[in-house]
Amino acid sequence: MAHTIRDIAQALGAEAEGELDLAVRGAAEPQAAGPDDLALAMDPRYAEGIARGRARAAVVWPGADWRAMGLKAAIFAPRGRLAMAGLTRLMDPGPEIAPGLHPMAVVDPSAAIGEGAAIAPFVVIGRDVRIGPGARIASHVSIAEGARIGAGALILQGARIGARVSIGDRFICQPGAVIGADGFSFVTPEKSGVEEIRETLGSRAEIKGQSWTRIHSLGAVSIGDDVEIGANVCIDRGTIRDTVIGSGTKLDNLVHIGHNVQVGRDCLLCGQVGVAGSARIGDRVVLAGQVGVNDNIFVGDDVIAGGGTKIFTNAPAGRVLLGYPAVKMETHVEIQKALRRLPRLAARVAALERPLPEGE
Repeated sequence: MAHTIRDIAQALGAEAEGELDLAVRGAAEPQAAGPDDLALAMDPRYAEGIARGRARAAVVWPGADWRAMGLKAAIFAPRGRLAMAGLTRLMDPGPEIAPGLHPMAVVDPSAAIGEGAAIAPFVVIGRDVRIGPGARIASHVSIAEGARIGAGALILQGARIGARVSIGDRFICQPGAVIGADGFSFVTPEKSGVEEIRETLGSRAEIKGQSWTRIHSLGAVSIGDDVEIGANVCIDRGTIRDTVIGSGTKLDNLVHIGHNVQVGRDCLLCGQVGVAGSARIGDRVVLAGQVGVNDNIFVGDDVIAGGGTKIFTNAPAGRVLLGYPAVKMETHVEIQKALRRLPRLAARVAALERPLPEGE
């Protein structure tokens, strides 16, 4: 689909100059852009790429001399990545899901499907499910009994929504996600080795055989509005109360949220983050890739944890964390500097320990 420079600028709330009726069909990096592409050059670093490409129009930084670059039109973006958000939203056609209910979908007679929904083939919708208006559900999705899904949802191929799960409006779920599986919760008849180690921090008495008894999950999962779930995310249902994901929160691919966890509003959890059972995450928390959060602890509002950080204890609001175990980022930097000095320090200590020759 073609868009004029005028239409794109209006959609972005941005200023534009030049031939505003010029139409483009896609977006491209400057050096790869053709005549029908909008080149993305929101930083002076990309000006050279425009000369190597064939774009007639570009998104550029404020004050750019677009005419000198050989362009016929330009859109000015004070904040490049924000412009990218609006541009990609405008140009993304979305998945092809035919409107209405496909004849090869299986829908329980007690389920209620909102007006304007699109249900693809091989979707299975269980008893007493409620799906809001305008929902789009791709093939091979299953939605178990009693689930509630709000308006404007987009649930992509192979996602699994468990029993009694409640989801707000404008939900986006990528392929293969599982929401509402049983929690990983087991107990031993006597005190287990794990419990003993937690109490003693290392020492154990007599080691005995032990077997595990399942604790069933009677709760569900409750998800707010405007939440996005990445591919192959797993969110376990709660043991008694629901596992909760707050409105506006985004979960990257391969994130695991354990049973009873509460995640606040507008959080960002990147790939391979793992949050153990009954942990509480505040609002606007950012956890970078492979961050781990221990069970039964609290991570305060506005905490930012760098990649690979392991959070074992409560983290106060606003703290920036890094490392294993997690410490303040500036402390972690000093620790790493000290570690790099250790070989030289060890050599100096060894030299000082060398015995003096006799007579000295």
